[in-house]
Amino acid sequence: MSVRRLEARDIAAVLEIQSACPEIAQWSENSYRRVAEGGMAGWVSEDERGVTGFLVAQQLVRETEVLNLAVRAHARGQGIGRKLIDAAIEWSRGLGAEKVMLEVRESNAVAIRFYERRGFVIVGRRPGYYKEPVEDGLMLSCVLAAR
Repeated sequence: MSVRRLEARDIAAVLEIQSACPEIAQWSENSYRRVAEGGMAGWVSEDERGVTGFLVAQQLVRETEVLNLAVRAHARGQGIGRKLIDAAIEWSRGLGAEKVMLEVRESNAVAIRFYERRGFVIVGRRPGYYKEPVEDGLMLSCVLAAR
């Protein structure tokens, strides 16, 4: 399994993964095209069968915001999400970011545990942040240690 930057050729696979994960933000093809063109940062994981997961982030001054992350159901539990979030963290450090932020559905206990194991802590709540269904978003933050 390898991790590399998201490219235009990955968009169909990313959309397929996204559609199987209703708990994440549902982006348009054009949104991912902007990522592939460098408007935001994106990574994909892949194995011999193709793309297994993806992550999209953006840099905001001294913070990185993870905007979307998903892994194919059959590939979960193999460290793919960890490798994707680690790629985003290393990219963030390289840009001088001091922390990484993200939101997650309040009901997504698996994701919350995943992020907590990666050093994220809950720092706030956004009432009604998610739609379909309406649900609060939990704000998580990971302070990046200086190297």
